Amino acid sequence: MVKVAHVASVSGSLRYLLLNQMQSMRESGYEVVGISAPGPSVPVLKEAGIRHIAVPLTRRMTPLADLQALFQLYRIMRHERFIIVHGHTPKAELLGQLAARLAGVPIVVDTFRGIYYRPDMNPLWRWLFLRMAKIAASCANVILCQSRETMEMAVREHICPPEKVRYLGNGIDLERFDPQRVDPAAIQRKRLELGLPQGVPVVGFVGRLVAEKGVLDLLRAVPLVRKHVPEVRFVFVGAIDQDKDDAIDPATIAAYKQSSGCIFAGAHTEMPEIYSLMDVFALPSYRESMPRSPMEAAAMHIPCVLTDIPGCREVVTPGYNGLLTPPGDAGALADALVTLLSDSGRARQMGVAGRAQALENFDERVIFARVKAEYARLLQERGLTAPKPATADLVTSRVRA
Repeated sequence: MVKVAHVASVSGSLRYLLLNQMQSMRESGYEVVGISAPGPSVPVLKEAGIRHIAVPLTRRMTPLADLQALFQLYRIMRHERFIIVHGHTPKAELLGQLAARLAGVPIVVDTFRGIYYRPDMNPLWRWLFLRMAKIAASCANVILCQSRETMEMAVREHICPPEKVRYLGNGIDLERFDPQRVDPAAIQRKRLELGLPQGVPVVGFVGRLVAEKGVLDLLRAVPLVRKHVPEVRFVFVGAIDQDKDDAIDPATIAAYKQSSGCIFAGAHTEMPEIYSLMDVFALPSYRESMPRSPMEAAAMHIPCVLTDIPGCREVVTPGYNGLLTPPGDAGALADALVTLLSDSGRARQMGVAGRAQALENFDERVIFARVKAEYARLLQERGLTAPKPATADLVTSRVRA
């Protein structure tokens, strides 16, 4: 059996971003293992039948701890004798793929999500991020890019040669995120749970509560929107990411809770029900690879307001299924939200268009098939055979994130 390791920094990435893919791989006959730091998502992975190996990976710059993690990853890969190691998220790509090469793993795959840098970034940091990406890419047999702009950047910045790059895309479970499949009674229960009055317009955000996701910009937009739509409520779904230096201060959240019609719901698993409560979805992020939450919102007939940055531009076509605004511009963000909240007909049309675009472009089964095709190609090049599925090669009974 072909043994595959998916490496990510935190267990939440394995659960929320990769669980369906790992289960699909297992159904196709691969032996699949998840490697990440220990965390609260590990029991969910195990319940889904994914063996987990804990390594103390961090998402911060921790040189000594990173060296220790690299050595531990090397030992694990020597012991486990993986045929394929697949890296996800920047730190795990670097350490996991480097360890795989040192351990003699035959095939290394990198899902490349791009490099985060802004025009005002210190040139030293930019150089360091590029250097890390180049080292990780040099260890990989193929670079799978989640957006076409990321592909262009990988070649433009000489992260890897053009022949090493493939377009992957990103996708979601379109059966789960289908407004026709959501129980109206469950939506009403969720409305009561969140304390949303019947009939009020709702702007929703789904993501980690960190500054790079544009949370502070959205909070600054709240009073601007409420001048025009006083009854609007803002629902923030996601946890404070304490591991990140730009985590939103709990005092800031408390202040907005008290006075501005904001509801901070924390992390939730009943996402189709929550999306069903939204009139507009907002993600004013500063960086994305190809964001999943607006794909989910679009599939649920929700028009999206995103920032005009790589990744987001591949999810929203301005004027068709949503609007784009400049990053860091709370005024423009507020204007876009007011535009859609004030024109229900236009918002409804964009929601219908969003569902159509999701069906055409965001089916996770297409993504899984592309990954399997690359695995099969790389195995064949090395005289190895891809496994045959033990069951029908479909995304079936998933443990829901």
